[in-house]
Amino acid sequence: MRITLERSNLLKSLNHVHRVVERRNTIPILSNVLLRSDGVSLEMKATDLDLEITEATPAQVEQAGATTVPAHLLYDIVRKLPDGSEVLLSTNAEGTAMTVASGRSKFSLQCLPQADFPDLTAGSFSHSFRLKATDLKMLIDRTQFAISTEETRYYLNGIFMHTVESKGELKLRAVATDGHRLARADVEAPAGSEGMPGIIIPRKTVSELQKLLDNPDLVVTVEASDAKIRLTIGSIVMTSKLIDGTFPDYQRVIPANNDKELRVDCQSFAQAVDRVSTISSERGRAVKLALNDGQMTLTVNNPDSGSATEELPVGYESDPLEIGFNAKYLLDITAQLTGGEAVFLLADPGSPTLVRDLAAEDALYVLMPMRV
Repeated sequence: MRITLERSNLLKSLNHVHRVVERRNTIPILSNVLLRSDGVSLEMKATDLDLEITEATPAQVEQAGATTVPAHLLYDIVRKLPDGSEVLLSTNAEGTAMTVASGRSKFSLQCLPQADFPDLTAGSFSHSFRLKATDLKMLIDRTQFAISTEETRYYLNGIFMHTVESKGELKLRAVATDGHRLARADVEAPAGSEGMPGIIIPRKTVSELQKLLDNPDLVVTVEASDAKIRLTIGSIVMTSKLIDGTFPDYQRVIPANNDKELRVDCQSFAQAVDRVSTISSERGRAVKLALNDGQMTLTVNNPDSGSATEELPVGYESDPLEIGFNAKYLLDITAQLTGGEAVFLLADPGSPTLVRDLAAEDALYVLMPMRV
């Protein structure tokens, strides 16, 4: 193999694929990136056996071929080369080493044979549809923070995506929950998504996908089956296994009869929560909200370091109420709100609270209270 590429193109593609590769691997080939060149481009592929990312980038190909080299090492080398330079990649006759040359710099990397590189064979997909990158990014951005990190409840370690009938329209819905909070977001269901199986997209796949959706003009092709999902984003193809489990009936925890309405200015409220929670302990991050006729008093008590209070004018005309929440969870939700004002629908100190964003009707959040 002997090919020449622009550093910027090579670095951009390597940046996309190398993140999949785990730093510590017991299987040496999984530390490598597969490089395969044909007539006009270089295709790069990396996998951790659950997630695979492939990207093709333009290249001048003198001699086609394929090999695998350490992914993080190659990325670090290319990253440190000067801007605007050209990079020559060439393998020796035996295919055991690859030379990376640019200007006066020259590196030799050990290769492993491409035949040993695993292929995450996708099989057939039952459903295929196209979705605007902005819509997919919105679904992820508004729900990702609520994904559980608790490994024992593995079926909560991702975003549940499915189609659902809502107000007479078919919606593509994303839901995430960790048992303490829940986030739900909808977009209009694209053609081809009708009747798709409900799928749970793993946390790592969601995180990598979010980084690839940086171009708002792109349209993403989504292919899904019971076991796998494949997303095509421009020149990038991402294939991932899905979480094999049953997502709980999330509708049961969304309160329908919360009658106490609280309206807050998002920015002022978030800043107040952030200020008073400075004094809270890492273990118990509870902030108490005392509501009484147009006034909210936020209180945090920490036996080890002291207490903090702040008053905030709010829209509240129901009976006086005291309720506690995890300050971090409150801040996570307010960070998703796009409008200036948010509505909290409350019932009592022990029941779930519903949070709505007035600027985005297709999103809602549920937050479990804490004892304070």
